[in-house]
Order: sequence, then C-alpha cells, then structure tokens
Amino acid sequence: MTRWIRRGLIAAAALAVVAAGTVLAGTQLAERRMNRLIDVQPRPVALRSDAAAIERGRYLYGSRGCADCHGADGAGRSFVQAEGLHLAGPNISPGAGSAVAAYQPLDWVRALRHGVKPDGRPLRVMPSEDYARLTDDDLAAIVAYVRSLPPRPGAVAGGAAVIELPLPAQVMYGFGQIPDAADKIDHRLSPAQPVPEGVTVEHGRYVAQMCIGCHGAQLAGGRIPGAPPDWPAAPRLTPGEGNGMAAYADAAALQRLFASGKRADGSTVRVMPFEALSQLSDTDGRALHAYLQSLQGGAD
Repeated sequence: MTRWIRRGLIAAAALAVVAAGTVLAGTQLAERRMNRLIDVQPRPVALRSDAAAIERGRYLYGSRGCADCHGADGAGRSFVQAEGLHLAGPNISPGAGSAVAAYQPLDWVRALRHGVKPDGRPLRVMPSEDYARLTDDDLAAIVAYVRSLPPRPGAVAGGAAVIELPLPAQVMYGFGQIPDAADKIDHRLSPAQPVPEGVTVEHGRYVAQMCIGCHGAQLAGGRIPGAPPDWPAAPRLTPGEGNGMAAYADAAALQRLFASGKRADGSTVRVMPFEALSQLSDTDGRALHAYLQSLQGGAD
C-alpha cells in the first residue's frame, strides 16, 4: 500500500468520524431544542361562543389552512408523507383524546400567536407565524368554531400529532437551520388592530399573513424550511428574479389560480394550499391581489 493510499484512507476515516460526530451532536441538539421552554406572556383574548363568531370561525378555519393539517372535521390529518418523512396534525375536535381537550383560554393564544404549547415547549410544525397577527376577534372566532365541532376520534396515531423527520432534517433542526414557528415570531408585538374589510391594500396585507409560512416574512420566497427535498422553492411575491406575480396582473387571474391550481399558462402548481385558497371570499381574494400588486409598485 503506497503512502498516498494510506493517507487517503486516514483522511476518509477522519471525515467519517467528523460526520458521525456532527450527526450525533445534531440529534442531541434537536432533542434539546424540541424540549426547550419558551417564556412568552400571551395577552388575554375574550373567547366567544355566539353564532356570528362560529360562522366567522368556520370561514377562517377553511380559508386560512387549518383544515389542511387538522382535517375538515378537526380529527387530524396526514399532510406530508415522503420517504422518511411523515407529518400529521393532531385531533383538535372536542372530546376524549383531543390535543386541545385541556386548553384554557390563554393556551389557545399561546399556541396560535406564539407557536408554544401549554407546557412552554415549541409547537414544531404548527405554522403559528401565519396566525400570530390575527386580530383578537378572528382568533376568538377560530377557537369558537373549533370548540363547536362534533367530537371525532383521532384520524391518525390516536389523535396525536405525528412528526417523523429524516435524519438530515433532524440534524438541521438541531443546528437551527430549520426554524420552528416560535423562532420566527416576534413575541413582543401587540395584536393586530382590525381594518375595515374591503378590496383595499390594508385589508390585503392582513389576508397575506397566511402566506408567510411558505413565502417568508418578507414574501421573498425560497426553499421552504423542513419541506421534502423534491418540493420546489416558493416563488417571490415581491419584485425580483422569479417573481411569481408577473403573470397575475389582474385579480381574476390570481383567483383562477386559487380555484384551479393551474398557472396562467395552464401548468399545474405542485405545492400550494389550494384547498384553503379556493375558499377565500371574493373580497379577501381581490384584497390580497391588491396588496401583492402594491408590492410590485402598483395596485388594482
């Protein structure tokens, strides 16, 4: 065996040791991160149970993506399944086995606005960054609707959440390369103040909060943290290369995308929450378009 081969084998062995050490450290850090305690001070919200709140909550539950992870009946649902990856939302319908059976009023606020469980640990997959800026009335409406659902047995894993990540994703989470919602939220912000509902840029800005989980806080797009490796990057919704709004100069074109899942050129969009987007009201859809157009330097 020549000197160069010996050196190559030694180098390869050293790299293997380093890689193994990195994986071990990453998995240990992931365990520590998922069990860390996050000190937030949720502001109380007056919860409601009246018919108007339940009806508003029904609309928000369907159009803001709650059903995508928890199912239309709240019983839970698998929403990502790939090799080594399985994500499922827990059962949040009332009754035994529900993940929210023991929730107190502040627990709902802690979960929706801060991405934190009642015990202070992070909700690792819940996209609370999309809900953190809900007004008090809309947060109360979602809770009112969820509480009004008929009890259902858990559809997946006995009703518990399922978070099965491939080893590389676990390591990336451990080293902070895949953030959870609690990492992304500014927990010091006051609740959003209501704006009049209408086809306006300001109302569209409020609706657009549902987009930041995939498109980013600045709507600049890019790879979706923690998504399966074969998922495409989310397009930019702001000016720049890869701007996804270029083909949607009018609101009707954007609403056709939401309803059909097809781009303006007829091609199918692989990853987008069309189940929710297709339920946006005409006002919300047009307001969202007005806001996104304002980011391009114009409005409807």
